[in-house]
Amino acid sequence: MTRYDKRTRALAAALAGVAGYVDATGFLASKGFFVSFMSGNSTRLAVGATERAGDAMAALALIAMFLSGVVAGSLVARRAGERQRSTVIGLVAAILGAAALLGEMGQMYPAIGLMAFAMGAENAIFQADGEVQIGLTYMTGTLVKTGQRLATALSGGDRWSWLPFGMLWAGLVAGAIAGAAVFSSLGLSALWLPVAVLVGAVCAVRYFGLEGGA
Repeated sequence: MTRYDKRTRALAAALAGVAGYVDATGFLASKGFFVSFMSGNSTRLAVGATERAGDAMAALALIAMFLSGVVAGSLVARRAGERQRSTVIGLVAAILGAAALLGEMGQMYPAIGLMAFAMGAENAIFQADGEVQIGLTYMTGTLVKTGQRLATALSGGDRWSWLPFGMLWAGLVAGAIAGAAVFSSLGLSALWLPVAVLVGAVCAVRYFGLEGGA
């Protein structure tokens, strides 16, 4: 995060907010499973394998959809070249739009599967040389880096190097709060809000020249 300019950091925080929003929506819709936090689903898979086979299968299905999304997003990013970020953001918006439509048609489980697929694909937005440079849907590593940079600050080093990582985490949490609040009123129709945010992000990336090649 520290090697990126302020506009790119703001974009990353906004996209982390989208991930938090979608994950909270998926968690509530599925009654306890995740669409972006695969460590949680891996634990649910393991516990379900010994106690509830249905839970294990649900967790495994979401992990498979997320992984498929990572593969698809990475392939699209490589093909997009200089328009990598806007192309992948547009892909995620389209998938979430499809999930919203399925939800409105009462197709809850396919919608949740597409949400996991979209969150997997989102991680390819900041991909370079086939590797994720900024993780948008998982925050454990980001919190570790925040703590390490805080330790640096306490040891007399750069006082603010932790801030970009803290902003990324805060973006995800803020998005999750918003997602939970809106879902209570709109159900999966709540997904139209992150779709709109992503469309705006595509415009911002192109207007401010924030593209990145894979």
